[in-house]
This record gives sequence, C-alpha cells and structure tokens, in this order.
Amino acid sequence: FDVVVHLGPLRAIVFYYRLIIKTLIADFFHSVVKVQTVGESKLAWGILLGTIPVGLVGLAFKDTIELTLRTTEVIAYATLVFGLLLGLGIWVNTKRLSTRKTIDWLDVGFIGSMQALALIPGASRSGITITAGLLIGLSRQMSTQFAFLLSIPVITLSAMLMIFDLYQQPQSVDWLMLMLGFLIAAVSAYFTVVFFIKLLDTIGLMPFVVYRLILGVVLLIL
Repeated sequence: FDVVVHLGPLRAIVFYYRLIIKTLIADFFHSVVKVQTVGESKLAWGILLGTIPVGLVGLAFKDTIELTLRTTEVIAYATLVFGLLLGLGIWVNTKRLSTRKTIDWLDVGFIGSMQALALIPGASRSGITITAGLLIGLSRQMSTQFAFLLSIPVITLSAMLMIFDLYQQPQSVDWLMLMLGFLIAAVSAYFTVVFFIKLLDTIGLMPFVVYRLILGVVLLIL
C-alpha cells in the first residue's frame, strides 16, 4: 500500500510537468556532454543536488523517525510550527518589491536543506519547500514548480526502497490489487495537483496556513 501511495502521486506529477521534465532531461544530458550550462540544465542539476540533504538525513535517522518521532504530539507541533513558518514565508514574500523566477545554487542548498525537515512526521514536504522558496524571494509560481519537481527524485528513491523491502518479505503480494491501487492513486493525485495549483492562483497559500493551524490545535486537544 505504501508503495502505491508513493508511485501514484509520482506518476501524476511527472505527467503534469511532462513537457518541462522532457526539456530538463534533454538539457541535463547536453550540459554533461558540453560541460557547460545549457538551457534549463541548471534547474535540472538543482533538482538532483537539492535531493542530497533529505537522502542523507533519511538514511541516517530512518529508525528514529519511524520509531520515535511518529507520535500525535510530534505531528501536532510539526503541523503548527510549519504552518506558522509558511505564514511567515507568505508575509516576507509579499513585502518584497519583486520576486525571482530563477534559482541559483544558494537557493538549491537552502531549499534542499529545508526539505530534509519534511522527514519529521506532520510536516508537509511540498509545504516546506514552497515555504523555503518564498523566504528567499522566489515567486509563488516558481516556488511551487520547484517544490513539485524536487519531489520526483525523492519519491522515486523512497518508492524504490519500499519495493526492495517488499521483495524481501516472505508473504505473497497481490500485484493485481497493487496495480489497481496505483491507477486509482495516480488519477486522483493528478486531479489533486491540478486543483491545488489552480487554487494557489485563485486564493493563494494563506488558507493552507489556517488549515494547518486548526488541524494542529485539534490534534493537541484529542
């Protein structure tokens, strides 16, 4: 089930950004051959390099995260703290006279490092990376796009580890049900991504701040 939950959204994100991804892959390999920046190759390299921090932290603290931090209290406080941080990012971003639509290496390092915090239960990976982008002056659209693109290698690696663990288990796996679950997850995730991005263009991010604050308080009360 966990594998399906990861692969479904991954397929949805790849399909939604398929044209951009095609350009990123082509420019990436051209930059390797020519040993220089080509088109969107800098963004492609940024996505790969931005994945390193969360990968290292995930491998180093995997057991701690899964066995120690997965409590209602941690989830509640993480929901509140990162909700407030998103609110701060929105406020800081709106105070700027202008925002950027390009990413440099310092941006990649900061956003990638912030993404590692998404391993804390209750944190939203896309929420944290969008917040990081807003804090350093990226436009809301660029922050959102980079957040989703940055999720592709992270989700891919996570799903690969889960598939490996699945093969190590002695019990049989109902692959037909897994495929059906994957299709349902992929379709629902695609429409969720479309709805989310359109919602951002319409109402912005502040409603998500309110949602996280309310959810965090409710979790603390329960």
